[in-house]
Amino acid sequence: MEISERIELALQICRPYLQADGGDVKFLRFKPESGVVELKWEGTCLICPLSALTLRAGVERAVMKAVPEVKRVEAVAG
Repeated sequence: MEISERIELALQICRPYLQADGGDVKFLRFKPESGVVELKWEGTCLICPLSALTLRAGVERAVMKAVPEVKRVEAVAG
């Protein structure tokens, strides 16, 4: 299974929690040279003051656990 597919599967675990509050996250790219995953917040996650905490404590942990090649997850603009 490709890295991008494993990342998407990990994000599927997080999505119900984000969507329950009207938000979501979109996978943009994985940079293999740095191990960085770039995501884009959608919906209410764009304006949520807790989105940085959600990224580190929730989304990043889930992705890094499922995909050991990932070293960091970052939210970027579109």
